[in-house]
Amino acid sequence: IPLHKYPPSKDLGRDHAGHPSPLEGPGSQIQGQPQNRAQGAGPRRPRPHLLPPHESQDGLWGGEGWISGFRYANKDKLSTRLERVWKPQLFTRELYSEILNHKLTITVTARTLYLIDATYGFDYYILREDLNSKPGMDLRRAMLLRLAFKDTQFYPEDPVKRERIYTKYKQFEIPAEEAEWLGLSVDEAVEKQRQLEHKKSSTLSLYLALTLVIFLYNHLKLNKYSKTVLK
Repeated sequence: IPLHKYPPSKDLGRDHAGHPSPLEGPGSQIQGQPQNRAQGAGPRRPRPHLLPPHESQDGLWGGEGWISGFRYANKDKLSTRLERVWKPQLFTRELYSEILNHKLTITVTARTLYLIDATYGFDYYILREDLNSKPGMDLRRAMLLRLAFKDTQFYPEDPVKRERIYTKYKQFEIPAEEAEWLGLSVDEAVEKQRQLEHKKSSTLSLYLALTLVIFLYNHLKLNKYSKTVLK
């Protein structure tokens, strides 16, 4: 008795030339016994689609998301396949940042905690790993700005600790002009650019006004001096 009502496609996950499709992951190849490996690669399957939900923007999910797939009804392979979405388990943890010198309560996943341990610290995780959430990018921007302004904002009351923490993370230091744009959304970047242009135009207007005042003052002073000489 076949396991499927309709036989699956023989070339699932491969193009017409027989090459792996872009959906196939490098780890999807099934490894067999050594005597079978010489016969060629094992079957490949399409990589499941990862959906980054809106909830992932409220915490640090470590690259995880919702995985869409199918399941058998009543665990019976002869039954109809039903759609299913697998979601990661979420935890609320209190994490400490050495650079910011502040404790943060953040929603994380088990993979996030694993990556924090693998990178030897919360600050290293934020500065090294790829972040897919707005809170993560905001934290990275805040840390880089704190490193850029280490003389005024980086442990001002403890110079010894400031030098020790700065030496530990100075490999990630970038100019403040670059760090302040990191991780901004499109709306935030547009508003920031508008404020910069407005500030620049205001400064130019003030400079031109002062130049005009000085010119008029010198002109009036010169006229007054000329009248005095002529008399």
